[in-house]
Amino acid sequence: MEWKGRRRSKNVEDRRGQRVGGLRGLGGLRGRRGSAVGGLLLSLFTRGSGKTKLLLIGAAVVAMFVFKISPLSIMSFVSGGPGPQRVAQEAPGPNDEMRAFLETIKADNEDVWAKIFQQFGKEYRPAKMVIYSDKTVMPGGVADSRMGPFYMPSNETVYIDPKFFRELTERFGAPGDFAQAYVIAHEIGHHVQNLLGYTDKVHGQHGRVSKKEYNRLSVRLELQADFLAGVFAHHADAQFNFLEEGDIDEAMNCAHAIGDDTLQRESGGRVMPDSFTHGTSEQRSRWFMKGYQGGDLREGDTFSMPYERL
Repeated sequence: MEWKGRRRSKNVEDRRGQRVGGLRGLGGLRGRRGSAVGGLLLSLFTRGSGKTKLLLIGAAVVAMFVFKISPLSIMSFVSGGPGPQRVAQEAPGPNDEMRAFLETIKADNEDVWAKIFQQFGKEYRPAKMVIYSDKTVMPGGVADSRMGPFYMPSNETVYIDPKFFRELTERFGAPGDFAQAYVIAHEIGHHVQNLLGYTDKVHGQHGRVSKKEYNRLSVRLELQADFLAGVFAHHADAQFNFLEEGDIDEAMNCAHAIGDDTLQRESGGRVMPDSFTHGTSEQRSRWFMKGYQGGDLREGDTFSMPYERL
């Protein structure tokens, strides 16, 4: 993937080199039911494999994104204690190649989506991105690197600890700079959903449908974000000519590696479709490719078709 030499986004804050200190009590999952859930999560996290831990972390992110439950509340149970409260500056974040890469791909997303929105008579408002290491403060709690990259709708910010990319390579067998670009584009896809009203569409169902349907709504949301990552790749390559041989395979391999069925199977458990929150490996790969091949924003309405046809 050719990424060097282009504009770098100014909407990126590098918090690496900061430390988080101070403790406070937590709400959100208190009480008898919360304690039971927390104990179960802690037990599974402590004893589980890396893939099992990723599934639990994914559940925390879904709780935050779909059901407006602070991930701090869940992750505090997973880690066994309350979360940090303050951030103290130790040193500025390093101006290294990883920062340059993230700022460049972020700028690519800004340029592509601004142009697409303009075609539909809309104005694109760029998301923010926070690069951090281990933990950082966010609205309502603390971002933890164990959660993986995620988008926070309330402040329109993507949080990412670059160590996740090493996990992609070493633990999940999904190396490559375009696999990393796909992850970023997927999270920016959640921002696009937020701007277009799909996020509120999911939030509006809270308390109105069953847990099974909640999960299905989450799958629809995630597959659409994969589609939007593909749309980005389509238009970014046309605009910047940055794709090289094997890049799309990297994205497809990454999408396959983090499908719900693959993660459940490789964690040693049985595949339970009703518990899916992101979609199968086949679905995630297919929806990314659909966006990449067509590049048409209008073809990605995962909410209007029967669930079985996703």
